[in-house]
Amino acid sequence: MAKRDYYDVLGVAKGADADEIKKAYRKMAIKYHPDKNEGDKEAEEKFKEAAEAYEVLSNPEKRQRYNQFGHAANASSPNGGGYAGGSMNMEDIFSQFGDIFGGGGSPFEGFFGGGGRQGGGGRRVVRGTNLRIKVRLTVEEIANGTEKKIKVNKQILCKTCDGTGAKDKSSFQTCKTCGGQGAVRRVTNTILGQMQTTSTCPTCNGEGSVITAKCPVCHGDGLIRGEETISINIPAGVSEGMQLSMSGKGNAAPRGGVPGDLIILIEEIPHETLKRDGNNIIYDLHINFVDAALGTSVEVPTIDGKAKIKIEPGTQGGKILRLKGKGVPEVNSYHRGDQLVHINIWTPKALSKEERELLEKLQASPNFKPNPGKNEKSFFERMKEYFE
Repeated sequence: MAKRDYYDVLGVAKGADADEIKKAYRKMAIKYHPDKNEGDKEAEEKFKEAAEAYEVLSNPEKRQRYNQFGHAANASSPNGGGYAGGSMNMEDIFSQFGDIFGGGGSPFEGFFGGGGRQGGGGRRVVRGTNLRIKVRLTVEEIANGTEKKIKVNKQILCKTCDGTGAKDKSSFQTCKTCGGQGAVRRVTNTILGQMQTTSTCPTCNGEGSVITAKCPVCHGDGLIRGEETISINIPAGVSEGMQLSMSGKGNAAPRGGVPGDLIILIEEIPHETLKRDGNNIIYDLHINFVDAALGTSVEVPTIDGKAKIKIEPGTQGGKILRLKGKGVPEVNSYHRGDQLVHINIWTPKALSKEERELLEKLQASPNFKPNPGKNEKSFFERMKEYFE
């Protein structure tokens, strides 16, 4: 099922500012919050849809890429997702509430007992950090799309303790400060009456338990350095500087936390003879003036292999030939650019005696007297005709 436009999801115009987007998301988050619509799968999906839309539109860089390329801007994930490489999980969504609702997590904490979605009883869910890598692609790979298998050095779960950081199961002890809740409540007397606030337990950092004996391999971190081979699907039409994202492929998080994302930065390897200009490919073809005068057929390189083109008799230097559909496709589109062949007249620097004598005879011929004002259009006129 195709994703809806993010602006339609939040009910805002494409030119909406950051405050309008935040206000719209806050309204939808309250309306479709799972605690308010318990058991309502449709409300839960709309809640996730709104969160994904806000994640993109609230980030200037992601919003710019979305405006330009739509949902395919970062659609490299094998899970088929967009900017987050797939549907956002609930932990990602609730992590946004500190910004939207002023640092208190869910806006329903005061009504539903506090911390309800942070992992049971207020326990804080740890999230792994994002990991950034660069992937270098040839023009041919960019034009056709490709799959890259990359070895990534990252933080992985410690196999000895399964990421818990503890020596064994008996090494866990319920936190005495919060009683295993992961959060502490504080009641303050004010002129308006008693006010209750909830905050992460400072002793266990919101986990609800403390470790009495640490794992000898990871020393309590739950993580070690390791290597993972990741398959990355690169869509056709990406460009230099574009960022793709794969959800959950970043650094691991200890104690059952949510892994971070893998951010892929695209780098384009310059081609020896072909130059990219947006979705068009530029090629400079050099021919001698005899071939230009008499006409000929030549082979030129393209991103799909060799192509044979015809040079008409009397072709002038600076002429542009177009090979339709031989350029780079747009991301998530059937449209493909063209290859533009720029004709350059090559003049030999060294001539034999016979060649010089022959050219001197031709030099006297009236057909070899150039008259650009009568027969030849300027370079800018030819470019204007091409783009029109």
